[in-house]
Amino acid sequence: MKSLKALIPYLRKFKTKILTGFVFILLSNSTDAIYPLIIGAAIDDLTKGTLQHSLLAYALAGIGVVIIRGTFLFLTRQTLIVTSREIENDLRYDFFAHLQKMSKGFYNIRSTGDIMAHATNDISNVRNFVGPGIMYSFQTFTRIIITLFILFSINSTVTLLALLPLPLITFLVYKVGKLTFKRSLRVNEIFSDLTTKAQECLSGIRVIKSYVREKNESEEFDKISFDYQKKNLLLAKVQAFSFPMMFLLTSLSIIIVLYYGGIQVIEGNMTVGNISSFLIYIGQLTFPMIAFGWIINLIQRAAPSMQRILNIINTNPDIADNKDTDDKITKEDIKGEIEFRDVSFRYPLANSYALKNINLKIRQGTTLGIIGHTGSGKSTLINLIPRIWDVTEGNIYIDGMEIKKIPLKVLRESIGIVPQESFLFSDSIERNIAYSDDVIDEDNVIINSKIAGLYKDIELFPEKFKTMLGERGITLSGGQKQRTSIARAIYKKPEILIMDDSLSAVDTKTEEEILQELKLIMNERTSIIISHRISAIQNANNIIVMSDGKIVEEGTHNELISLDGIYNDIYTKQLLEEEIKDF
Repeated sequence: MKSLKALIPYLRKFKTKILTGFVFILLSNSTDAIYPLIIGAAIDDLTKGTLQHSLLAYALAGIGVVIIRGTFLFLTRQTLIVTSREIENDLRYDFFAHLQKMSKGFYNIRSTGDIMAHATNDISNVRNFVGPGIMYSFQTFTRIIITLFILFSINSTVTLLALLPLPLITFLVYKVGKLTFKRSLRVNEIFSDLTTKAQECLSGIRVIKSYVREKNESEEFDKISFDYQKKNLLLAKVQAFSFPMMFLLTSLSIIIVLYYGGIQVIEGNMTVGNISSFLIYIGQLTFPMIAFGWIINLIQRAAPSMQRILNIINTNPDIADNKDTDDKITKEDIKGEIEFRDVSFRYPLANSYALKNINLKIRQGTTLGIIGHTGSGKSTLINLIPRIWDVTEGNIYIDGMEIKKIPLKVLRESIGIVPQESFLFSDSIERNIAYSDDVIDEDNVIINSKIAGLYKDIELFPEKFKTMLGERGITLSGGQKQRTSIARAIYKKPEILIMDDSLSAVDTKTEEEILQELKLIMNERTSIIISHRISAIQNANNIIVMSDGKIVEEGTHNELISLDGIYNDIYTKQLLEEEIKDF
């Protein structure tokens, strides 16, 4: 239950609306409490032989009370339920904003489906507590107080006897609440597994179809779904038992009122109208007693859900600005000179180093080419520059400034990255290219698409740059996705441009055309090109060859050829492959 205390700041923000809602509840319940008294008075008058116009007055009074009560009830829901939606929106925004701050390591251990379950099911459970839960709590409390005050004023003895079943309801609610909490927690956990499986299958649908595994995946999903059904049924059984029991216990109160109240009428201590009012009041107490159990259920669902949300919100990002960060550094201070000093890196939970003792200087405005066999540490090296990962040992400097002193926002705004696996959003092509801008510069989109060798392909699309892409850019071919990523990176005019094997899906002729167009762009900024093809990096100012996390060779293309080492071996094999292809 401690987790729900985290909602206090959200509730405090809307305290005026919440207090107004409480006033409406008080007015609604007070008005509703008058209704049984009107009915009781009418019945007493009937037993005395009242006139017809008196009955009409009672009827009109009853209608008036119902209308007033209904108006206040509407205003109650309009304030408290709407407020709960606003709190839900704030909580979801804070949750999503926090996710944006989390580092790559966080997403390596959390599945997308699990996070989605937090953002949907868990936040929904919390909203139900904030809205209906709080509303019915105050409504139940005030109704019980007002009703008991009136009942004791009519006849305290009958009231005390009628309240005898209430401790049993309280005990029932307590036991049901404990069971509900445990079973709700299991339901939430299996719901995460269900959403994870669904998300994974939809994302990998092409692989599933390629391997004809539709039936297998459906069966796996059905197993998890069936488990989710069983967990929900166990929860439903508890609720199915509790509600009838509450109705039974409140019905006992009605029977007690009929019996002992009847005796009081015979003895002349109560009137028939009093009994009628008593029965209506007991009926009005039935919903608060049931609502009390329902509120406990909402709390028991909301508490574990809020705890799961807090587990993420209270997790600090591994990579963030800290006390050493210099807020005075701006994007204009970044020119592009990069230096690695004795840098080593090891992935979390890994035993061995991915990078070892890297010493490297990349001068401003020059191009560095990186080559090496798969797993040699090329991508790891460039991921340290924008602080996707932080170095384990050593330091990285940009223009003489240690990168941890540069605000993370400034650092990443200064770097344009074309990743190894191109990711595109389900949006228009122009929106993907202009992703770094809030407002699309159409001329800039066209210019950069031409530089990236994409323009001629887009011209063939019916809607040109307005063409909407499918999920992850599935509408485009691999080469088109890579070129869109290149256009997106150079659109933002970064001081440092990093291309991580971003031309692997295009042929050598297209690669040559793109690199030729990129020359002007790359001459103005520091560029790093990772490639498996010598042709993509041979004109770089400096080239490093990586093996087993170390720089084993460094120099220009001609210098590395003369070394007769790994670089020369790769170059020779690639020349041979080209000759065989031409033959």
